[in-house]
Amino acid sequence: MISTSSLISASKEELIDALWRSDSKIFDLLSQADTLEKARSSLFSYLCNLEQRYFHSSSPKNRIARHIIERNNAKECIRVFKNIIFTENEHITSFSALNALFLLAKNDKETIGLIKKGFLCEFIFLFRGINAKSQILSSSSELKVTVIENKDALSRSNILDQYSSLMNEKLKSYKTGTDKNILKASLVLKKKILNHFNATEEDWNNYTWHISNIIRDYETIQNLVSLNDKEMSGLKYAQENNIPIHITPYYLSLFSETKRQNYDRTLRAQVIPSSTYCKKVIENLSLGLDHDFMGEKSTSPIQHITRRYAKIVILKPFDSCPQICVYCQRNWEITEIENANFTKASVDNAIDWIKNNKYISEVLVTGGDPLTLTNEDLDDILGKIAQIKHVKRIRIGTRMLVTIPMRFTPEFISVLKKYHEWGKREISIMTHVEDALEITADTLAAIKLIKNAGMNIYNQQVYTYYNSRRYESCFLRKELKISGIDPYYLFNTKGKEETVDFRVPIARIEQEKKEEARLLPGLERTDESVFNVPKLGKSHLRAMQDHEPIMILPDGKRIYRFYPWESKLILADDYLYTDVSIFEYLEKLKCDGENVDEYQSIWYYF
Repeated sequence: MISTSSLISASKEELIDALWRSDSKIFDLLSQADTLEKARSSLFSYLCNLEQRYFHSSSPKNRIARHIIERNNAKECIRVFKNIIFTENEHITSFSALNALFLLAKNDKETIGLIKKGFLCEFIFLFRGINAKSQILSSSSELKVTVIENKDALSRSNILDQYSSLMNEKLKSYKTGTDKNILKASLVLKKKILNHFNATEEDWNNYTWHISNIIRDYETIQNLVSLNDKEMSGLKYAQENNIPIHITPYYLSLFSETKRQNYDRTLRAQVIPSSTYCKKVIENLSLGLDHDFMGEKSTSPIQHITRRYAKIVILKPFDSCPQICVYCQRNWEITEIENANFTKASVDNAIDWIKNNKYISEVLVTGGDPLTLTNEDLDDILGKIAQIKHVKRIRIGTRMLVTIPMRFTPEFISVLKKYHEWGKREISIMTHVEDALEITADTLAAIKLIKNAGMNIYNQQVYTYYNSRRYESCFLRKELKISGIDPYYLFNTKGKEETVDFRVPIARIEQEKKEEARLLPGLERTDESVFNVPKLGKSHLRAMQDHEPIMILPDGKRIYRFYPWESKLILADDYLYTDVSIFEYLEKLKCDGENVDEYQSIWYYF
């Protein structure tokens, strides 16, 4: 069996050889065809014949006998390959993978130079899948169970024990912020931060102190925690080019003080911009390009309002955060906190707009982080929204549960509780917990105050490279649920060029949900995997009815066609998205010490 780890290490010549060994018939069809169109016609005939032999052969001798799992996977691979060789898809993507394969089969030197290893790996696995030889049931070194041969209850229970044992073993790799050793290190760093600012424990427990002492310069960060060369380079570049950096003293206390560790890599990456990110931001600005990737301006009928769905609107009263996430979808409008704008009159005007639209039943108050505002301002905003009879739910989007959990004071909870009326109106908290290390004793105390007041908390995890290891999100889900937070969304990282360091192939999200999250109890895996289509909103990452790969580019990147959520209601236009390369993602994991053979089935998620 061809393993992913061996392919990553192979030369391009070795990969080309492996490609044609994966399906010698395709090589013959391509190499013997006089023209590209003859090759295309021959391939369609070949693929249709394969499908018949898998599912519709009247002759036993002609039938390809494979396990139904392999045959079903072959059917999906055939569908994908047909998509890739459709002329329409070549036209709309401005590339022909079939032509590249056609020329490769003829040993064209220019094409060999153009094609990357990721392209070859995509087709190696696709061809193996087409021939029902993916070996997806035995491709992982994690689990040796492939077929349930004994149907009795005891045998079945033993298999389920193996699943559970595997998960338990993997979960041991991850820690929460309440881990004894991590807590001890955090307390030491907290003391160092307090000394640096000449502050007291009383200051630390006052959320306004954290907002007043946001850390924004690399000198301060370097004085408090060790930084590697890449982190230092990114921070310097950001500071020199006026790219905002906001880290709260509390959040910095969760870092490893001495050097970056595996356990704090997600935290650091969230708030320390890389030089790649900074350079791309500066380049886009110099070219006059708009960073509004999600097209929010086009869905904003009035200042402070964004509307992409029928029943809910976003209200953005404040355009900054105490802590800025590097991958934020709203980095185009997030300002430094002293330049942030809150104008009561314009926010009131936006609330009046909601009042005058009887079709809106939910309001998401977000930003920026609205909890940066005072209790009095928030009381005023929530009170005015609560007076609108057709609004039945008010969501509050905030990261302060993990960036400044002491913001959730009894006084603030009493403000929320005033408007949370059973059977009439719900107040709920929407947050972004990205890593279980963010679940600390302080965060748990804040959660307890919210839950004791009868309000729900929902988590929207952004699925990035830094939290995408095997079972990492499973560990987070388990800890969230037992802490009082319901997993709600698992977001595909936006396709913004400046955030390429964070992006994860769509196939990895699908793999995580099917192979890892599926082993969790149902109440812990309540989050929905989604892709945000610019201007139109969330598309589910469930099946190929919602999206489908239509091309593979020379560097191995897949182009997907997305069908927006409205496509079942109206003739909505599709959206084309160029994903990150699976090969490059796995190569990066391997460099970080991961066993990439455990991810091998990723190639068969479309």
